[in-house]
Amino acid sequence: MNIGAYLKDNLYKFFAFIICYVFNLLIFFAFKVGKQVILSSTFLYLICFFLILFVPYFRKKKFYNDLLANISLLDKSYLVLETLSKPEFYEGELLYQALYEINKSMNENVRLIEEHLQNFKEYIEMWIHEVKIPLSTLVLISNNHKEQFDTKTKLQLKRLEDYIEQVLYYARCENAEKDYLIKEIDLSKVIKNVGLKNMDEILENKINFIVENVQYQVLTDSKWLEFILGQIINNSIKYKRDIDYSYIKITVEEQEEQTTLIIEDNGIGIKESDLKQVFDKSFTGENGRNTNQSTGMGLFIAKNMCKKLGHKIDIKSKYNEYTKVSITFAKNKYYDVLK
Repeated sequence: MNIGAYLKDNLYKFFAFIICYVFNLLIFFAFKVGKQVILSSTFLYLICFFLILFVPYFRKKKFYNDLLANISLLDKSYLVLETLSKPEFYEGELLYQALYEINKSMNENVRLIEEHLQNFKEYIEMWIHEVKIPLSTLVLISNNHKEQFDTKTKLQLKRLEDYIEQVLYYARCENAEKDYLIKEIDLSKVIKNVGLKNMDEILENKINFIVENVQYQVLTDSKWLEFILGQIINNSIKYKRDIDYSYIKITVEEQEEQTTLIIEDNGIGIKESDLKQVFDKSFTGENGRNTNQSTGMGLFIAKNMCKKLGHKIDIKSKYNEYTKVSITFAKNKYYDVLK
């Protein structure tokens, strides 16, 4: 609470004091009051004036200073009321009550919005599961009656299945901790599952799928890791170069404190100007604009899930040469106790 601003706001009190004092002097002179009485009266006037002016200032100063300081310190400023003691002056009580009512109203609105979002999320998840049933049936029919379904039709079904799965994982992304279970898993099994799932597209695009030195155990959730790897491999397939020899190579580097899974391809790569934004939501970059196949959501979801799982994901690339994505799994002794 600034003293200068406070005095400026109370400037009218100075004028009121001067007018009253001058009027009082005129009365004293009219009744020929002695100088000693006038001086004593003036002294009492000044004491009363300063008490009236500064006592309220010091009463209010602590409350308003605490209010402003706590607002600046809090990440969620609307919680400031919880940090304040109820003031003992009337204006402060009015402000405190107003803040209470505002906070109460905001909490109620937030609750309604969260409830709406939760209902919508549950509906989306239910809808996706319902849609996946006929889609899975179509995929099964296409596999059992290959003569009636050409490769392009099957690939489009696969793409549709991938996009629906992406929506499901995105819907779960905010509360993913309720959906995953950290335990020791075999990387080779996860890679095998992802490879089989994308086998048709890999073969159709004549890409060599190379897996070397992946017999390692890591602490993660296998279902979520399969989804993350699937997004990376889908990008490698989507952005392959038109060359004689295309490959996707998966290897593992083992170190004392961490295990790193590396997915490398010799596709069209990523321009240096786009590298810093590849994990941003809905960012498609130069490659996405050229191919019209990218949603910009796969790597965004993968990044978020790696963060929640405690993994680190990085990407390096050189345009028209290669792209290398690495996922680092820390070796945490805390998990060793729980497994």
